Amino acid sequence: MNGELAMLMFAVVFVVLLAGYPVAFSLAGTALAFAWFGQMAGVFDLVFLQALPNRLYGIMTNETLVAVPLFVFMGVMLERSRVAENLLETMTALFGTLRGGLGLSVTLVGMLLAASTGIVGATVVTMGLLSLPTMLRHGYDPRIASGAICASGTLGQIIPPSIVLVLLGDVLSAAYQQAQLDQGVFSPKTVSVGDLFAGALIPGLLLVVLYIAYLLITAARRPDAMPALDDAGDNGHRGLRALQAMAPPLILIVAVLGSILGGFATPTEAASVGAIGAMLLAVAQRQFTLRVVREVVENTTRVSSMVFLILIGASFFSLVFRGFGGDELVEDLLLNLPGGAFGAMLVVMGVMFLLGFVLDFIEITFVVVPIVGPVLLAMGLDPVWLGIMIAINLQTSFLTPPFGFALFYLRGVAPDSVTTGDIYRGVAPFIAIQLLMLAMLALWPALATWLPGLVYG
Repeated sequence: MNGELAMLMFAVVFVVLLAGYPVAFSLAGTALAFAWFGQMAGVFDLVFLQALPNRLYGIMTNETLVAVPLFVFMGVMLERSRVAENLLETMTALFGTLRGGLGLSVTLVGMLLAASTGIVGATVVTMGLLSLPTMLRHGYDPRIASGAICASGTLGQIIPPSIVLVLLGDVLSAAYQQAQLDQGVFSPKTVSVGDLFAGALIPGLLLVVLYIAYLLITAARRPDAMPALDDAGDNGHRGLRALQAMAPPLILIVAVLGSILGGFATPTEAASVGAIGAMLLAVAQRQFTLRVVREVVENTTRVSSMVFLILIGASFFSLVFRGFGGDELVEDLLLNLPGGAFGAMLVVMGVMFLLGFVLDFIEITFVVVPIVGPVLLAMGLDPVWLGIMIAINLQTSFLTPPFGFALFYLRGVAPDSVTTGDIYRGVAPFIAIQLLMLAMLALWPALATWLPGLVYG
């Protein structure tokens, strides 16, 4: 009976979310209703809820999660400081005279923005507003233009410093320790956000290389769909201008990632470096005004509040879910699947992919990963590899029609001449590249685990 109620609770919260209610209140409200019903029916012990204050206090004192508002502040400040606009202008001047050069510029700028901001929605919207009209004006196929923008915009999911990886690292660390404790290991190993940052670096850069390879091949095969620009700006100083535009965000990225990977700073400390660096960039771009600071602080507060409120609602939900024996039911289900760890991993990835159509990465990270993570890790899967697979899987889901979040972001800012069908068809080759990357990671886990092992031993 209890296991069935746990699954019913999961189904009800899914329906409530589809009805459009706020995520945090949907999670907590559904959990509270089922806890009350279970207690009245004599199948739920309210003593489980006594752990809630300790969980909330743990959220408040979690040093890793302090990095979230700092990285959000860094991303929003960079968005307001015209970094993307300057990068796109100089990259267009540098590569525009090549066939497909504008698409190449969009991909490279998307990569730099992903590494600088880590916010998918902001990157897609910014690139859509800045580059899509330019690409269409110069004769680019709307499908290729929209596909390149959506794909490069979602790189913020996987290229560090990514907010996704910060949240995923914290949840996976707890799941990894829980898996070891369940196995009788009372001095458990840990996995850090720095491990995930290092693990994501090679797959993220490989994705960029595959995107660029596809665009270059398409430009060679269909020159009319990706024409060269007749005039890409001042011929004499293109390289110097590109270097000047790329240097500030690159220095910021190296300062943040280098301090983490070099062991000089924790992710939280490195996030503070990034926040200060973003403000200095805004000063250098003459965008550091009282109005800009107020907007950045308001947006940072709004996004951070949303993240932590969802985390509180997810903590409530997971407590009640465990109280009904849902974790034991999920464990039995995954352990009895054919194919062992591979079969369980395949099912979990499929479920997460489908959930990515209707849930944001925050809800999936806080609700689903704590339930399935300990079971998968107890089967012997590497936590860093699992985290990178989840991140790329969700990135693929956010690109996939008809419900991919990135598609909605671009649809909201695209001109009427670009149809929804153009956007859907444009992302199809990039979805294939994402699936190829997942297959490569499945075949060669060292793509994700080699660098963390080298850096952290």
